[in-house]
Amino acid sequence: MRNLSKVTALAVLMSFSGAVFTAPALAAPDYAKIEERKKVKTRVMGERVGKKVIKAFELYNEEKLDEAIAMLKELEPSDDFDKATVNRYLGSMYAQKEQYKVAIKYLELAVAPDILNFADHEQSLKTLGDMLAGTEQYEKAKKAYVAWMDFTGQEDATVYTRIAQANHQLGKFKDVFEPADKAIKLQKEPNKGPYQLKLGSYFELKDYKNMVKVGEEIVRVWPDDKKAWVGLGKYYLQTEDYKTGLSTMEVAFNNGYFETEVDYKVLSNFYSLNAIPFKAAKVLEDAINEKKVKRTKQNISAVASNYHRSQEIEKAAKYYEEAAKFDDDAEFYRKAGSLLLQSQNYSAAVVRLNKALELGSDKKGTIYTDLAEAYYYQEKYKQAYAAIVKAMDDPRTRKFAKGWSTYIKDKAARNGVKI
Repeated sequence: MRNLSKVTALAVLMSFSGAVFTAPALAAPDYAKIEERKKVKTRVMGERVGKKVIKAFELYNEEKLDEAIAMLKELEPSDDFDKATVNRYLGSMYAQKEQYKVAIKYLELAVAPDILNFADHEQSLKTLGDMLAGTEQYEKAKKAYVAWMDFTGQEDATVYTRIAQANHQLGKFKDVFEPADKAIKLQKEPNKGPYQLKLGSYFELKDYKNMVKVGEEIVRVWPDDKKAWVGLGKYYLQTEDYKTGLSTMEVAFNNGYFETEVDYKVLSNFYSLNAIPFKAAKVLEDAINEKKVKRTKQNISAVASNYHRSQEIEKAAKYYEEAAKFDDDAEFYRKAGSLLLQSQNYSAAVVRLNKALELGSDKKGTIYTDLAEAYYYQEKYKQAYAAIVKAMDDPRTRKFAKGWSTYIKDKAARNGVKI
């Protein structure tokens, strides 16, 4: 800042704006009083104080910020205006040093007597609000922002957004909407900030229908926003509008908007919820093969389940077995064996079913019944009979197994096999 003029340096200092979060409270400005204050003649500091302030800013321009602060702190103005002005400069300089708590103290002293020139008081109130919010003093920040609106009579989209942000930070979600809507109305160029605050607040309030409405509005305002489309698709899950959710996610998918594996899984889920299990399986299978979705047991089993529902028996069996291998899952081996039996791959079915038994499946009756059938169609009647006898040990399959045992025994006898 060595080349800045004193005036420019002052402007830079007093335009400081930190991270901002603010809270709502509607202002009630007295416009007549505001106009009177604007007409008041601009005051200047006394000569003695003014000379030292100029020297302090010379140090500031030489990047000697600590020396400039020390010189200002030595001053003991007797005049209230001079005192408020010096406090204002100290507040701004401490803000430059990122010592915000000290800066806040001096800015509060500067605005308290309400004696600064109009522009200086207005900027000080706004900066104070910014720093209070930036240091998470949201309730005090509200007061500063409301004081700024009352003092200036202005409505500003950024300030209303900061008010909405503060309320969100304070967990006052119902108080977010009014300032956020005001911010949206006042925006010269669309900004997502207030929309996102409304989305987050509706989510916290579990008001998913209104959350969807905000998501739809975001897509209308920013039709090329990838995340907006994907986000909106996910919001429809909350309202159980699966048909619209599927259409939205298909638009996002077809336009290449997916960025995370969750996106692919949500699309797959929508296909499943809309009773289109083949596409549910295929979109997830492709994403896994393209390494856009991790090859985990959960994801593989989802592919298997949806292929199963769509009667793609061999594919389902393949993926059930793959899922089983992650941690020796007896139930998935059983499902793979059962499906291989359906597809008449009897010898393969026997291997998977026996694996399920080996791993301690609690569905022994069902497995032995399937094994009996697999052996029977391979004309291995002794093994079939032995399996069906074991199925009789399970109360859930006993009655069925008894009937089958007689049938198997008779069939074996007709084929010259003694059991």
